[in-house]
Amino acid sequence: MADLTTKYLGLSLSNPLIIGSSGLTDSADNIIELEKAGAGAVVIKSLFEEQIMLEVDASLKEAYQNDMIYTAKSETLDYIDIHIRERTLSAYIELIKEVKKKVMIPVIASINCVSSAEWINFANQFEQAGADALELNIAILPSDEKTSAEKIEKVYFDIIEKVKSQVSIPVSIKMSSYFTNLALMIKKLSETGIEGIVMFNRFYTPDFDINNFSEKSSNTFSTPAEAGNIRRWIGIMSQKVDSQLAASTGIHSAEDLIKQLLAGAHAVQVVSTIYKNGKDQIQKMLGGLNMWMDENGYNTIEQFRGKMSQAESANPSAYERIQFMKYFSEIK
Repeated sequence: MADLTTKYLGLSLSNPLIIGSSGLTDSADNIIELEKAGAGAVVIKSLFEEQIMLEVDASLKEAYQNDMIYTAKSETLDYIDIHIRERTLSAYIELIKEVKKKVMIPVIASINCVSSAEWINFANQFEQAGADALELNIAILPSDEKTSAEKIEKVYFDIIEKVKSQVSIPVSIKMSSYFTNLALMIKKLSETGIEGIVMFNRFYTPDFDINNFSEKSSNTFSTPAEAGNIRRWIGIMSQKVDSQLAASTGIHSAEDLIKQLLAGAHAVQVVSTIYKNGKDQIQKMLGGLNMWMDENGYNTIEQFRGKMSQAESANPSAYERIQFMKYFSEIK
């Protein structure tokens, strides 16, 4: 039987399959079951900065409307702000502590960031609670035409600088693909001292109900078709950065997993396929990986990881091709 162990963020994983931040990882009971099913590591469901901000904002608006609560010199508003932040933070810290007592696999805490707000300084409390690493899910959609690309990029570096100053555990970022020069941004991020980069975070996609003229969610779950772009960028960058890369989005099968490893990923994050197929899918994917390795004479993942990256490819230009000229020229 092949050895599926791998290193990610400097952590030893029994296999490269990580359960990504989601409702699957929002409780100790769920994470215990994921470990039993064979997961190599878990990313605890993110602590959402935006959600905290919205909750604070809603509570403050309610306080403003109540003369019994709010006066011009009242300290109530500061109390509301601090109370909500501390309550949310405390619950998250307790979850980390509980999980670490009950599982042996690496536990990665996660913050979903939209700014470099000061509350990120609480990251060291995640470390003290026992988290093995910290993932910064930096979710900034460049939709404001008044905000320069440089300003958006600066948020990433500001967040990383603040967090790295607070913790000694490994730090990774789950980043967007929306950059003017994505390769340069990945390279620059890898030079900040972060141990890992997850490609890429997946934004909420709006859709329309054309009968009720209402907005609704589209494509809640990823599809295997989405993995191609991830594979392209893992393959392009895997030999060009020191940070270890993890693939995320569209990885639904053993074949998807193998392809990302061949491109150069150290690990993959899965969520949608577990929601769709249940926790047994973990063993199906790992079993498929093990069988493929045996069939191809590989004893360890390191023997083939990156074998088909751009740096190792016999046709490196294929990674940068953006037109289907050959394909369409053959259509009759």
